[in-house]
Parts: sequence; C-alpha cells; structure tokens
Amino acid sequence: MTNHHRIAGNGQIQFGVFFQGVNHTTVWKDAQSGSQTDFESFRRVAQTAERGLFSAFFLGEGLRLREHLGKIHDLDVVGRPDAQTALAALAAITTNIGLVATQNTTYNDPADLAHRLASLDLLSGGRAAWNIVTTDNAWTGANFRRGGFLKHEDRYVRAEAFVQTAKAIWDSWADGAIAGSRNDPRWLREDAITTVKRHDESFDVEITGRLPRSSQQHPVLFQAGDSPDGRDFAVRNADVIFSAHPELEDAKKFRDDIVARTLKAGRPADDVKIFPGQEFILGATAAEAEEKHQWVRSLQVGPETAIAYLEQFWGRTLTEYDPDGPLPDIDPIVDVTNPTRGNAFHGKSAKDLAAQWRADAKENGQSIRQFVAARSRLNGRGLVGSYDDIADKLAEYAHTGAVDGFNITPWIVPGGLDDIVNELVPRLQDRGVYRTEYEGTNLRENLGLRAPLTRRGSLTSTQLTESEEVA
Repeated sequence: MTNHHRIAGNGQIQFGVFFQGVNHTTVWKDAQSGSQTDFESFRRVAQTAERGLFSAFFLGEGLRLREHLGKIHDLDVVGRPDAQTALAALAAITTNIGLVATQNTTYNDPADLAHRLASLDLLSGGRAAWNIVTTDNAWTGANFRRGGFLKHEDRYVRAEAFVQTAKAIWDSWADGAIAGSRNDPRWLREDAITTVKRHDESFDVEITGRLPRSSQQHPVLFQAGDSPDGRDFAVRNADVIFSAHPELEDAKKFRDDIVARTLKAGRPADDVKIFPGQEFILGATAAEAEEKHQWVRSLQVGPETAIAYLEQFWGRTLTEYDPDGPLPDIDPIVDVTNPTRGNAFHGKSAKDLAAQWRADAKENGQSIRQFVAARSRLNGRGLVGSYDDIADKLAEYAHTGAVDGFNITPWIVPGGLDDIVNELVPRLQDRGVYRTEYEGTNLRENLGLRAPLTRRGSLTSTQLTESEEVA
C-alpha cells in the first residue's frame, strides 16, 4: 500500500523495554546474568527503565512451553510468571512507567480479562496496557479445557469481537457514577452502569462491568500482528503497534503503510504510534561495540543452539553435522513447520526455506553457527555502535518520523538497560530528542495519545485537536 501523507517527525524518540522471559537470545551463561523468575530481576529492570524515563515495561506471554522434536526445548531461557501478577507487583514500586501485559484473545474471556486489566489500570494510577495477541493452533489449545483451535482466518474475527466487548465493559460505567460527596444519598448513582450484551458467533454474553475507569479511561492497546489482516486490525483498534520493522528505510515504508491504513479507517494520520522491537549493543567506541556484539552473539548462539535451530525446520536430528560447517545438504522431512517453538517459526514451507537458506549461507560464506547467529535477531542486526553514533542515528529516526520509539529487548537480565540509561539517554537529551521528565501522570499522556476511540465523542474539541502534519 502506498501513502503520500507521511507524518512529519515530532523530533522525539521514546523507549520501552521488552522483558521476554522465553527465548534463546537472552544470555544466561554469563556471570552477570540473573534469574528470569525472581522478582528482583523484574524490579531492577523496571526501576532502571523508569530512571531512564522509559514509557513502558512490556511482558511477553507464553501459553505453552516451547518444544523441540517432541520434547521441552531445554536450550531456551524460560520464565514467565503471569504478566498481570508481575505487573501488579511492579505497580507498587514504580510511579510513572507504563505496565504492558501480553494477553491472548483466543483462550481468555472478555469479562474476566477486561476486569483484570481495568483493575491493574486503576491500581497503577492509569498505567496499564494490553498487548493484544491471537492464537489459532491446536498445539496451544491442548493446554486448555476447551481444547481445539480457531481457523487461521478467524483469529482476528474473534479478536475484534473480544476487544469491542472489552471496550464496552470499560465504557459501561457512566461519568460521575460514584458519589462525589459523603452527603449524597447513594454511593452509586442510579442507572449509572449499563449491562453489556453481545450475542453473535464469537460471544453470547451479558456482562455487568465491576469497575469505573482510571484517569486514562481505557488501558492503552498495543498490537503486534504484521500480516495485512493484522495491520488492518491494529488501525481499527490499537493505540500502539509493536512492529518488526526497526531498520530506518523499512521503518519508513511500514509507517507509510500504517498511515494509509489509519486514514482509511477514519482516524487521524498520527493516531497509531509505532514502536519496533530492537536490541542495543553499545560501547564507548565503535570498535568496542563491535567486539561486544561478536561476544554477545557467541553466547546467544552456541553450537547446540545452532543445530537445534535448524532441526526445528528439518524435522529430524542433525547432530551429525558440524555447527562450524555448511548447512545440511539434505531436505527436511517435514513439509510445513509447526508452532512448537513459537509463532516466529510457524507457517513457512520447510523445504523451500531450507533451499533458500543453503543458497544464502553459501553466498555469504557462512557456517551453520554463523548463519543462525545472523538470523537470531528477528529484528535485524540490532543497533550496534558507540553511544554517540547510536544517539545520532536515533536523532535521525526522531526527525524523520519513521518510528515513535523502540521497544528494547535487553540481551542480558537484569543489567541490560544500564548502559542505555546511563550513557545513551543523556546523549539523546543533549540532542533534544528525548524527554527530560514524564509529560503526564498516566501512560496515555506519556505516549502522546488521544482519548480512547470510544470516548472521543464525549470530549471537547480542544481535547481532540488533530495535530498531525503531512508532507
């Protein structure tokens, strides 16, 4: 989709932090690596991010442990306490940073999830957010009483019905529903709560919301689907897109596409913020950063991980192959990969993929380990460089409007943000492209978002000023 209305950059960049919990890219073999489940790790990352004026602390979700050739994948870092439980604990020891929970629309119910998100939003003072994800496979569904799975083409149908229902629940309490004075005859105004009714192919429910809204009115909605359906779903429903397009030119194209879809959906051009995922590897000099980059990659992708990575696509053991030799010259024994090692690996034709990978590795002179190391960052090489060089690069992102910020994936926990906060953030502030204090008291204000879509009709025109600039 082509767009000729790219919004101008506002000259600012924001950061979030993505505490993954399950992956092979968080280094766990170094002495500085901490637990993935101890609260101390969550506390340190969240409080460091808040000291660095980050917009959000973002938790991933996994509904089933990854598997490899039918067994639990024991090379992964594994640790994902329930996201909302962890975020509720963090709400008590933070003041400004947003708290983002990844939650699935297939195996949750709207009444329950909307209430839990509203609870976190109220208790945190308007700092909650929901990263909306879908699941459509029977492997994940086997963990749930209902079992089964959705048709792939139906995943966003249910997701949209789910989100609409959640928004209706959050809107079900009237403004001023609660008594404003101890002298009022009732604690709750008469007829202040509307019952939410939905009867369709997705849900058959009648729900009475149990909580008023927070200061930001709704939890902020994130969405990360990158398919055409996912992008259209995002511009109809989300406030922020967690994208997989961090490289500058690719980010510009993604922004153009999202702006075009946003306008088509009847929203202001800058209504949906974009935060690509990214890894930062920094040093005092470019040479130091590159040396550190090579060291990090060697720990992220050891010999066993490199072989296991390919085994998932080949559908068989490959231990007879040298990780420092060429890619296997045999075809996979599976035709289509399955989701047992996560959705990032799902849905590719294994034979076609293997042939393409062999050709790419041969052209680039890469061994198995080198090839997998190069691919291990699904968001590209990452931002690797000196503090000053990366600050200059991020200033360019800010001024072009390619992204609104980056969701940073630390390569080590819990100290992975230390050099970003201590060295990079001050340089960005010196360049005038990073906040020096939080702008507001809730997440929606700190992200520069308008009111929730369903709440805009009740607000004044001043609160709804469309400030987008087009070039």
